[in-house]
Amino acid sequence: MKILLIINDAPYGSDRTYNALRTAMALQKGERDVELFVFLFADAVTALLKDQQTTQGFYNIERMLRSIIKKGGRVSYCGSCAGFRGLENLDLIEGAEKGNMDLLADWIVQAQQVIPF
Repeated sequence: MKILLIINDAPYGSDRTYNALRTAMALQKGERDVELFVFLFADAVTALLKDQQTTQGFYNIERMLRSIIKKGGRVSYCGSCAGFRGLENLDLIEGAEKGNMDLLADWIVQAQQVIPF
């Protein structure tokens, strides 16, 4: 089953991005036959910044995204949203791909389940 998660919120400040990535990681566990897609919109694109420093015992969005990518999940982000936020020329997490509305539209059409956060 192809599942698409669309994330809109900043990585810290609310639990929405955290909960979306926890869901993604749970979907990748075990023997589930899941092809996972994650698309980051708006302030969620800042989740892709490298070297996130979180306090001991607090979740780290960068590590969560790296885990999803390592397990075969595809992570893409809105290129326009990144540009608006000055991230276009920054070093982002390896394995995330710059996307656009056409890519997102393709993923939506392919997915059997679309979950917005």
